[in-house]
Amino acid sequence: MVHGRSMEPTLHEGDHLLVLYGARTRPGKLAVVVLPDDSSGAARPLAVKRIAGPDPDGSDGWWVERDNPAEGLDSWVVGAIPANGIRARVLLRLPAPRLLTRRLTRLLPRLLPRLRLRIGRRGK
Repeated sequence: MVHGRSMEPTLHEGDHLLVLYGARTRPGKLAVVVLPDDSSGAARPLAVKRIAGPDPDGSDGWWVERDNPAEGLDSWVVGAIPANGIRARVLLRLPAPRLLTRRLTRLLPRLLPRLRLRIGRRGK
């Protein structure tokens, strides 16, 4: 499940992702990555980032970027991600249930009067 806003507008809080662990990645695709530990040495959680390309310094790693430059971390902040830090490729995004809830919230006021009318007629 997606947490945070670093990949908006592509991914949103609460979206579910279908990922393939150990799959090869390529530039432009989304991947689950391990970001380096923070300055105090604490491990960061797994993150979803866009693969920008191979490490420009030529090492065996990948340059990753966020879609929302105002949120989160990427290689511009933490440097290239080692090849073994790319854990999975994102295959599919399943929108957060809230999007369905919003649509239902808009439709229900229109549908309920019709349903009551039909229910009332059946009961007579």
